[in-house]
Amino acid sequence: MKIVRTIGGLRAEPRDGSVGLVPTMGAFHEGHLALFRAARAENDLVVASLFINPAQFGANEDLARYPRDEERDARVAEQAGVDILFTPEPSELYPPGFQTWVEVEELGSRLEGEHRPGHFRGVATICLKLFNIVRPDRAYFGQKDAQQVAVVKRMVRDLDHEVRIRVVPTVRDADGLALSSRNAYLSPAERELALTLPRALATKDPAQARARLNGLDIDYVEVADFEPRVLAAAVRVGKTRLIDNVVLDKEKA
Repeated sequence: MKIVRTIGGLRAEPRDGSVGLVPTMGAFHEGHLALFRAARAENDLVVASLFINPAQFGANEDLARYPRDEERDARVAEQAGVDILFTPEPSELYPPGFQTWVEVEELGSRLEGEHRPGHFRGVATICLKLFNIVRPDRAYFGQKDAQQVAVVKRMVRDLDHEVRIRVVPTVRDADGLALSSRNAYLSPAERELALTLPRALATKDPAQARARLNGLDIDYVEVADFEPRVLAAAVRVGKTRLIDNVVLDKEKA
């Protein structure tokens, strides 16, 4: 596996066949590995980006303490079959004078967008930049971030980008908690409390789910008309904010 830190260096890498891109912010876990495996199965070349995108963090969010361990992540990515790990500095992707942003207006303004203003502007912008830099045939995202998937799909359609978006099912621990890099913030007692979230969503009913989340700090519990429709929720357990969703529509045959 090669580690590449510049746009020019990545563009200079030889391409032979199809390219799969897995955009990440590092702190790799089994959810990331599922994305890497999906990309490896479908493409000749697999590129993973490792970039903690400052543009998608709010002023009072956890940018400074977000988990960082590039050496470990590089080992994990290599073992999972990633060919190129793209690890640029923020100044490489947001050089001085940067002022062009992508905004998916309606989809990006509700649910997560309402509680994290500007978040999806940062997500859409960095994803489009990565698509333009890597020029992948396919890009891989997790169903756990259902609204992010919806935003990226809408952007790709609206801007006539040729990349195909692949969505990998949510990966959960044995106790049912959706895997997330932010789970590392949870104390043992908080993790036990966090299990209320997947259990509530398993009802697939907003009212029942909200009732089961009673006692937690709830940002939202709503049915979201994405593709597919989901019951989505965001809660705070201590200082940690967790999101999750369950698919409501039956899979098409």
